[in-house]
Parts: sequence; structure tokens; C-alpha cells
Amino acid sequence: MEYISERIQALAPSATLAMSQKSSELKARGVDVINLSVGEPDFHTPDHIKEAAKRAIDDNFSFYTPVPGYLSLREAIVEKLERENGLHFEASQVVVGNGAKHELCNVVMTLVNPGDEVVIPMPAWVSYVQMVILAGGKPVTVPVGMEQGFKVTAAQLEAAITPRTRLVMLCSPSNPTGAVYSRGELAELAAVLERHPQVMVLSDEIYEHINYVGRHESIGQFEAIADRVVVINGVSKAYAMTGWRIGYMAGPQWLAKAVTKLQGQYTSGVSSIAQKAAEAALRGTQAPVEQMREAFERRRDLVTGLLQEQVPQMQVSLPDGAFYVFPRVTDLLGMKAPDGSVIATDSDLAMYLLREAHVATVAGEAFGAPGYLRLSYATSDDNLREAVGRIAAAVNLLR
Repeated sequence: MEYISERIQALAPSATLAMSQKSSELKARGVDVINLSVGEPDFHTPDHIKEAAKRAIDDNFSFYTPVPGYLSLREAIVEKLERENGLHFEASQVVVGNGAKHELCNVVMTLVNPGDEVVIPMPAWVSYVQMVILAGGKPVTVPVGMEQGFKVTAAQLEAAITPRTRLVMLCSPSNPTGAVYSRGELAELAAVLERHPQVMVLSDEIYEHINYVGRHESIGQFEAIADRVVVINGVSKAYAMTGWRIGYMAGPQWLAKAVTKLQGQYTSGVSSIAQKAAEAALRGTQAPVEQMREAFERRRDLVTGLLQEQVPQMQVSLPDGAFYVFPRVTDLLGMKAPDGSVIATDSDLAMYLLREAHVATVAGEAFGAPGYLRLSYATSDDNLREAVGRIAAAVNLLR
């Protein structure tokens, strides 16, 4: 007998992980696939961080950890938020989890009751909507297209908020678009939120350090709403530590206490060794972070230039952060592949590029934006040149 709960049946699989899995399966069969679907730096974790993990093993950090994380790590996070963001927290307001995704879901599950509305500007990361569905909430999606820089306006936010709104989810720099909110843009959103005291803000800042336009700005800096902002961040993207699985939330103490209660029943405290490595990442030299950011900026310029030159059928905007390009591909929809099949949707196009060009991408509809594709440029310059060449050749076969 097979029986799956309704809450799990209501969830959609992760499209990014599904495409990455398809890519891996083809590679296992000997196909030379270039994977532009995965949101993961291709760099190795800096040596001083790895050394800290080795010391932690030698120093016998091998026992259960406190549910919200080691105090020393939470203090390092508090110092980082003060130093880099001008945000003021106590260690008791911080909870460390198994990656930023874990803490995002913890916060949604802690704040959202069945029927509560959660405002999500779209396109947005694939898991936001599914987390809200898992909590029994109602996702209220707000389309924000290329023409407005993939950023929600104050007027749009005001129109989306109702008496049932419990939470707004923001991401800057954005996955999947690379959009970055300026201080002025965030100030306008904060002014709207100030008028709606029942609404919390979940600010996903995991791509903070992969920013090409200057200082990162957090919506948590505005005093009028600061006690309603939950900052989500981690070490995965900035420090090339995706596999270490360390993320964190910082927010009101009452919420941190509730998240700790939930986490205590689900996962308890996270890896002792990874926590000590994360502490070294936050407190050690930041030079590798800047080196990786510079490499990503060079790759951004490379891949956007190549796409504009070789695949003019895709409309490309220059992302201000993260490591994704999000071209509009509507000019390719309705065309026929060499085998006669019709490219009716962006999902069809993503599968065609995987099949014909052996390049893995992710369809925009997975992010709530039909008619787009997400390409990650977190790979080598050579891979990017080869991938765009393959995409151009495959596109030129469409009729």
C-alpha cells in the first residue's frame, strides 16, 4: 500500500534540482553535458576555512550542538551583521540551520497559519511558493518583469497587501534574475510596510556578497520596520561552502525562540564541524570573497556579451548581482525543432537545449516567469564559451 499525505502531494518537485539530476544522468551515460542549471559556485572552500574544520575535528567537536547553534558562531554572525550591514542583533536573536533554505522554511512554518497570505514578487526562487503551500498559506504572486528590472514597486506591494497578509518575501540580490534593490527602492517598500503593522518581512540575502553595483542594502536597516524584518543569510554562496550546509536567520527574539522550538523537534543543532568552519569564514580574511566576486563579475560580462552576440533571439538584461542570467526567450516559442516537435513553452526549450545542445538550463516558469530561462554562470570561462556556442547552434536549427 502506498499512501502520501495531502500536504506532500500538494508540493511540486524542485525544478532546479530536477534539471541538475537530468544533467547528472546524461553525464553518467557518457554525454558531455555543461550544467548551467545549478546555483553553486565552482570554487573550492578557502584553505583557512578548511583548516578550521580540521582543527575542530582534532579538538573533538564531535558532540551534539545547541539547537540554535554554537554561541561563538551566533556571536560571529551578530558581529558580521553589525559590521557589514549596520543591523543590531543579540546572539539570542540568531538561529543557525542546515543552510539558508532550512531557516527560510523554519520561519515560514513558524509565522504562517492556514489561509494566511504571503506576498512574493515573481520571478522568485522555486522553493518560496512551495514553502508557503507546505505551511498551508496562500502565495500571492506579484509579476515583476524585465521592463521594471525584475523588482517590485511600492505601488505593486501596496496593492498586494490585504488584511490577510502575514508575510512578504524579498530576495536581493535575486535568484533567478540577479536584480539588486537600491537603498532608495527599499526605503519606498519600507514606507508601504510601515502602514501595515501585521506584515512581517523575510529578507533573503544569501547572495549579498555577489554584488556588482556597490554596497549591499538590507531592508532591515529601516528603523520603523526593523522589528518586523527577518534576515536570512549563510556561508554557501560567498565562501563556496554549499556542501557545508550552514545558514542562519536573525530576527525578533520571540521568533528566534519559536524557530528554535521547531528546529528542536525537526533537526536539532547542525553539524559541529561545519559550524566551526563557518565561524572561521565570518571572522577570517574576506579576501577570497572579493576574489570570487570579481571572477563572477567577469563571467557575467562574458556570458551576457556572448548571448547578445551569438543568440540575438534571446533578450538579455545585465544582472547586478548573484550568478545568473535570465534571458527572455519568447521569440523562440512556437518554433519547430529538427524532429518536428514544437517548442511551445520555455520548459520545452530547456529540454530541447539539454537534448540537442547538451546544456542544462532551468525554465523560467519554474520561477513563476514563463517565457524566460535561467542560466547559471558559476562555471569556468571555457565552459561558458562552449555552452553559448552550443546553444546558438541549437537555436539556429529551429524553424
